[in-house]
Amino acid sequence: MGWHAVDRRIVGAALAGLLLVTGLATGCGTGRAADSPASSPRPSAPEARPSRTEAGARTGTEAAYRKWGIEPLASPPAPPADKPASPGTAGGTGGTSGTGGTGGTGDGGVPVISEIPTEEKIVFLTFDDGAEKDPEFVTMMSELKIPFTTFLTDSAISSDYGYFEKLQDLGAGVQNHTLTHPNLRTLGAAAQKQEICGQQEKLKDRYGTAPRLLRPPYGNWNEDTRTAAASCGIEAIVLWRESMQIKNMQYQRGDKKLHPGDIILAHFRGPSELKGTTMTEMTANMLRRIQEQGFTVARLEDYL
Repeated sequence: MGWHAVDRRIVGAALAGLLLVTGLATGCGTGRAADSPASSPRPSAPEARPSRTEAGARTGTEAAYRKWGIEPLASPPAPPADKPASPGTAGGTGGTSGTGGTGGTGDGGVPVISEIPTEEKIVFLTFDDGAEKDPEFVTMMSELKIPFTTFLTDSAISSDYGYFEKLQDLGAGVQNHTLTHPNLRTLGAAAQKQEICGQQEKLKDRYGTAPRLLRPPYGNWNEDTRTAAASCGIEAIVLWRESMQIKNMQYQRGDKKLHPGDIILAHFRGPSELKGTTMTEMTANMLRRIQEQGFTVARLEDYL
């Protein structure tokens, strides 16, 4: 055999070996070593990931919090199947009360509540009156998607009913805060009924549904208030546990802390009442206080 034939055999064998090694390494050869179940473990199932829509919504909300200078609040839990503060369960000891008191359900009146029974670290935001109509507040709540409830007085909102329609479109509950914001305890039964029922009709005509909840101005009520509210279709009188000032909250409890289910009072107020602070700045301060204590915000009407 000549040297040329030997060379051709050697080169051929070398090429064959090279192709075999390459095929094994890349998994694309004719052998089954690279893609055989016996030689390669089955890949684990991919981890569940949020959809692009969910991820985009979360990113957008986080960006909105950054815009307003607030650390993001956690998402609230799903609303309970059965409302824990239904009219049949809410209430306390009854009697006459001022700000923040709790009343019972006897004598044909409605319950009076200041908090929702829950163990979840949630609180509820409420805004009263309607005097300030800050367009930036609409933008803020639209971007942050914070649930809240409004208790409206006709004498305060009548100059711009449309402003509160924008808030209603965001999901804000529209509830009763009387026609003219009187101290109800100074009025007789008939006058209280006019203040409450009159506002029921105003809000129903303007916003489509009659309110279920009443907040008496200044938190002042008596048994005539409860009786009048019941006759007007109100299901509960709603007070509060904390009230938002300009930078900090005012607490009713001595420990000066939020508790699960607390209802927080704020107002539609402008810089003239807030010492130069805007309503959006006050709201941002309130959300910071809530986030700092490890709470988030839920929708009051989902629990009451």
